[in-house]
Amino acid sequence: MHVAIAGNIGAGKTTLTKLLAKHYKWDPHYESVDENPYLDDFYGEMERWSFNLQVYFLNSRFRQILELRETGKNIIQDRTIYEDSSIFAPNLHAMGLMTNRDFSNYSSLFELMEKLVTPPDLLIYLRASIETLVGQIHKRGRDYENSISIDYLSRLNERYEAWITKYSKGKLLIIDVDNLNFVDNPEDLSSIIERIDAQINGLF
Repeated sequence: MHVAIAGNIGAGKTTLTKLLAKHYKWDPHYESVDENPYLDDFYGEMERWSFNLQVYFLNSRFRQILELRETGKNIIQDRTIYEDSSIFAPNLHAMGLMTNRDFSNYSSLFELMEKLVTPPDLLIYLRASIETLVGQIHKRGRDYENSISIDYLSRLNERYEAWITKYSKGKLLIIDVDNLNFVDNPEDLSSIIERIDAQINGLF
């Protein structure tokens, strides 16, 4: 069983991954944010470091997927490889922060990798408003995220919504997190688990 959680920066992916891993006794796998050597540089000078950052994420996520396949365990993954190629890289390109040459190179690399990637059995998409995202980002207080603009988050949200409406690689569960507090309210977490149970039962 492979479950993955998708969503914009600050949507609550990592937190929900931890909670669901504990509940279902799944093996959690997180986005390698803290080890990423390009993040600080990227948020300080996006145009210079966008390609390096996206290739790093692509490489680490591809490696993670190959490793997950070998474990044979039930796993839950924080963010998917598809978000890099469908949302973050195209957004940087459209904003003029990644050159045509770099974007073409990146896209070609992803297309090659995708042939070896198995989609998750269930994708959980956390839908959140800009207000919710900004609140969550400020709450966790990562220094490198202080420079993220409302415009950047808005562009990402638009691309997320466009991507999720066309997603057809497997089962999909959309959770609107604006009015949920699954960290402090057990009832909210239980309602999410009930919806996941319904999806999982349909997988067998």
